[in-house]
Amino acid sequence: MSAEVERRVRVALAERSYDIVIGTGLLARAGFWIAPLLKRPKVFVIADETVQRLHGATLAAGLEAAGVAVETLTVPPGEASKSMAVLEQVLDALIVKGAERDDLVVAFG
Repeated sequence: MSAEVERRVRVALAERSYDIVIGTGLLARAGFWIAPLLKRPKVFVIADETVQRLHGATLAAGLEAAGVAVETLTVPPGEASKSMAVLEQVLDALIVKGAERDDLVVAFG
């Protein structure tokens, strides 16, 4: 098995700067990165249907391995989902699923 290599790339946006981590196997280790950021061990993942079908199980397993519960909401793939109507549906679903003010929402895809 080859060693996993991770690389950080800094996106410099003044006070809005952030790092991007690039590497193999990151989804399987998502809990390692995300769990320390949580006030409670739960995340809400919003994914397009295609990304969820291809990679959702790997992400969920990586989060659950770190004791993080996962609630997944899917939206149809494509530009049509980038609308206020779909945003309203997602927000309504977050409320129904019990999302709280301090919960983390992961946009996946």
